[in-house]
Amino acid sequence: MAPRVLVSDELSETAVQIFRDRGIDVDFMPKLGKDKEKLAEIIGNYDGLAIRSATKVTAKLLDHTDRLKVIARAGIGVDNVDIPAASKKGVIVMNTPFGNSITTAEHAIAMMFAVARQLPEANASTHSGKWEKSRFMGVELYNKTLGVIGAGNIGGIVCERALGLHMKVVAYDPFLSEERAKAMGVTKMELDELLARADFITLHVPLTDKTRNILDAKSLAKTKPGVRIINCARGGLVDEAALAEALQSGHVAGAAFDVFEVEPATDSPLFNLPNVVCTPHLGASTSEAQENVALQVAEQMSDYLLTGAVQNALNMPSVTAEEAAVMGPWLKLAEHLGAFVGQMTDEPIKAINVLYDGHVAEMNLAALNCAAIAGIMKATNPDVNMVSAPIVAKERGIQIATTSQEKSGVFDAFIKLTVVTDTRERSIAGTCFSDGKPRFIQIKGINIDAEIGQHMLYTTNEDVPGIIGLLGMTMAKNAVNIANFTLGRSGAGKEAIAILYLDQPMDPKVVALLEGTGMFQQVKPLEFDIA
Repeated sequence: MAPRVLVSDELSETAVQIFRDRGIDVDFMPKLGKDKEKLAEIIGNYDGLAIRSATKVTAKLLDHTDRLKVIARAGIGVDNVDIPAASKKGVIVMNTPFGNSITTAEHAIAMMFAVARQLPEANASTHSGKWEKSRFMGVELYNKTLGVIGAGNIGGIVCERALGLHMKVVAYDPFLSEERAKAMGVTKMELDELLARADFITLHVPLTDKTRNILDAKSLAKTKPGVRIINCARGGLVDEAALAEALQSGHVAGAAFDVFEVEPATDSPLFNLPNVVCTPHLGASTSEAQENVALQVAEQMSDYLLTGAVQNALNMPSVTAEEAAVMGPWLKLAEHLGAFVGQMTDEPIKAINVLYDGHVAEMNLAALNCAAIAGIMKATNPDVNMVSAPIVAKERGIQIATTSQEKSGVFDAFIKLTVVTDTRERSIAGTCFSDGKPRFIQIKGINIDAEIGQHMLYTTNEDVPGIIGLLGMTMAKNAVNIANFTLGRSGAGKEAIAILYLDQPMDPKVVALLEGTGMFQQVKPLEFDIA
C-alpha cells in the first residue's frame, strides 16, 4: 500500500507532483489547515502531513492519529508544531532551514534602502499628488557602517551584500571566530562597541532568553545618534516601545521592521511614526523561496516514507532504523555532552574534538557528531537540529575533529568531547551503562559518576571542608530538592567540582546566594532535554 500524504496548506503544484511521481498517494487540500475540526477528523488517514504556517499541529490534533509518521514544514519556523507532543507520538518533525536564506537577507537589504531614502513615505506623498522633493532628504549607504547582530547563515549573506555596496561591516556574534570574521571581510566586536559605531543596525539572531530585547532602552541609548535599525529576524529582539521613544526623541533616525513581538501585528508602538517602514513578515515571501522550500519538503517526506532516510529532522537524528535501536542512548549522551559545554562556553569556539573509545567507535560516528554539535549549538540557537548543526559550525569557521580508538580503560566504551576557544579547552566525557542511561564520567579531567537530569547545577571550588554542607544547607533553606549529588576533585586541597541533579530549575536568587559566599569559582545552572 502506497504511503499517503496530506498537504493542508498552500504548496506549489510542482511540489505536489513530486509526491505523485514517486508513487505517494497525496491529497492537496490547501485550505484545510484553517479548519481544525475537519483536519482532526481526517488526520488519522495519513502517513505524512505537509504544512506551512497556517496549520496548527497541537497535542490535541495528534491525539486523533496513530498512523502519522512525519510532519514537514515548508520553511524554518515550527512554532505551529508541538514538537514534544509529536516526539511522544513517534512522529518525526522536519523543516527546510536553508531554503529562504537569500530571500530573507535580500529583504533586510531592501528595508535598509527603504529607510535610508524614506521610500514608502515619498511614494505615498507622490501618489497623493504632492511634489515634496525637499521633504525627503535621505542618506547614502556608501561608506556607512553596518552593524550586524548575528553573523550566521542569513546574517552572513547580509554582510556579503553590504560589502558589495561598499559599506563598512562590523559584526557582533559570540560564536564568530576572528578567523571566520576575517574571511568574511568584517570586523568582529562586542555589542556595546557595535552600538556606538554603527550607522545602520540589522538583527539576524534567533529569539532566545539571551537575545530577547537585545535592543532595549538601555542598549538603544548606547547607539550612535541618527542610527537606523532593521529587524527582519524575529519579533521580540527589540523593545518596540523603547524604540518608539528613541524615534520620537530623534536619537534613532529610522527603523524598518518585518517582524513584531505579537503577530499578526494589528497594533504596535512603531505604527504611524515618521520614517518607520513596516512589512507583514515578508522575509521569506518570494516565489523562489516558496518554491524552494516546497520542493524540499516534498523530496524529504518522500525519501523518508519510501526509504526511511531522514533529513532536517528537528526531533531525531539522521540514522537508519537498524542503527537507532543500538545508538539511541549514545546519541542522547552525545547531545548531553554537547549541551554541557555549550551552556558553559560564552566565547567563540574554534574547534570541537570528539573522541570515541571502545565499541561506540564502531557506530555511526557522523550521526553521533551531529548530536554532539547540535547539543553545543542549541545553547545559543534553538533552531539548530542534528542535520543543520554541522553546517552552522562550518559557517562559524569551527574545525571538527573525530578520533576513534579501541577500549582503553575500565569502561567498555565512552565519548569525550573537547571544545577549544582562544583562551581555554573544556572537556567532558560520558558513557552509557547497561541500563541505557547516559552518565557523565569525567569533567575537566576529574573523574565523577553523575546521573543526568533535566535540571542540574555545576560548581567548581578549592577542595576545602564545608562545601558539601554549604550546598546542602543553601538548597534546603530555599526549598530546592536534590535528587543526586556527585563530587570529584583533582587531588587533596586542589580543584574540586560538584554536580547536582535537582527536582526543579535553579532560582537565580539561589545562584546569587552561592556566588556571594565567595567559596566557588563557578556556579552554573544547566538544563538538559531528557525526553
